[in-house]
Formats: sequence, structure tokens, C-alpha cells
Amino acid sequence: MTFDQQWIEFDFNPFVLFNANGKIISLNGEAQHLLGSVEASTLYKIATTYASSSFGFKTTLLDLEFGRFKFFGITIGYEDEETIGIKLYQLPTFNFSKKKPEGQLVNIYTLIDVCISSNSIGSSIAYLKELDPTLPQIRLNAELFIKLLNKIYHAFRENNAILTRLYFRVGEHVKFENVKYSLFSIELSAETINRRYLPELTHLAEENHLFVEIKESKVTVNIPMITK
Repeated sequence: MTFDQQWIEFDFNPFVLFNANGKIISLNGEAQHLLGSVEASTLYKIATTYASSSFGFKTTLLDLEFGRFKFFGITIGYEDEETIGIKLYQLPTFNFSKKKPEGQLVNIYTLIDVCISSNSIGSSIAYLKELDPTLPQIRLNAELFIKLLNKIYHAFRENNAILTRLYFRVGEHVKFENVKYSLFSIELSAETINRRYLPELTHLAEENHLFVEIKESKVTVNIPMITK
């Protein structure tokens, strides 16, 4: 790998090079992480949509969001009809100054079931689950986490159904004390969310030292996989 190539590989901003058929020719490490949250075909469509009308490079400021990744602009470049490249300028979404989550080793499936059980009492809401079955015990403050999860369910209680997903965040990690930890997510979604509860659940996530993403009808809690 040349020195120039190393600059691309270790860039904080994702870079992808496509051929004329939309197939990836090369990409850097950050782009590999990004592709866990967005299809390559979506990036190719963006590249061809915002490319210059003639050969060369064009930078456009626009807001893009794919999972935890948020971007404020892109540069598209091509010198012939065979290849086209896209570089996305990233806004950091996780606050890496957070403290390392503390608490005891807990079974995350048990905590989810406890919350669903308590929220389903006297309720007609259908609580649906899609849970990756392979997560180990992880370190959390169980009491604070249950408060957070209950508050999220409470924000969705005006729906007929609430979906709870549990999954690995492939290729993503957070660092505490120079040690990398993989991430997994608990995602709750429904048709609508009562937004007046959002400040409180954001505060509870801060108390847990966890990373939370809030969208129009979805709340995702991103949790470091600390197993010791």
C-alpha cells in the first residue's frame, strides 16, 4: 500500500470507488463500517445523481444519515465512464467522551422480557421481538437500564404494536481506556412516538453512559459489549 493509499484507508471519512455497473472496486475501512448501515446501491445512486455533468470533481453540501452515520457533504469524482468515486464527510454521532458503562453482568434478554412484561399488563399492544440470540452477558446498571427501556416503551404506548430488535452493529466499536469494545443495539419502533418523552429518555441514556439515536418513529440504544 502506497503512502497515498494509506491516507485514504485511514481517513475518518468513507470513500468508495465503483465501476460503471455500480459494483464496488475499492473502499476504505470507514466505508466498510458504513456498509453495515446502507446498501452499496444507495451510495452508487447518490454518486451518479450528484456527479458533475462533465469529467472532474464536484463537492456538494447536504445532510445524509445512515444508522449512526451522519454526513454534511460529499465529493464525487470521475475521469472516464468506467469508474466513479464518492467521499462522504462525516459528523461524529457518538460522544466518545462518555464514561465507560458500569454495573453488574446482566442477561440483556431477561431485562427486555422484564420490561415487556411490565408494560404489557392491562395493555392491548402487540409486543413483537426480533432478537439476535447470540449476545453474551454484558455489564450494565440494570436498574437504570430498565428505567430507560421502560421510558422508551412508554413513549410508544399509543400504538397497536411495538417492535423490539436486538442486533450486533457489524464492524463498529467504541473505545474506553484504549480498549475497543464492539457495539450492539436495542431498537424500538412503531408507527408514532410521543415526542414529549424524548428529553427524559435522552437524560436516562446519559445516566447510563449509553448512546441513543432518535428518529421519527424509532429509538435505538447503542451499547458497548463489555463482558468482564
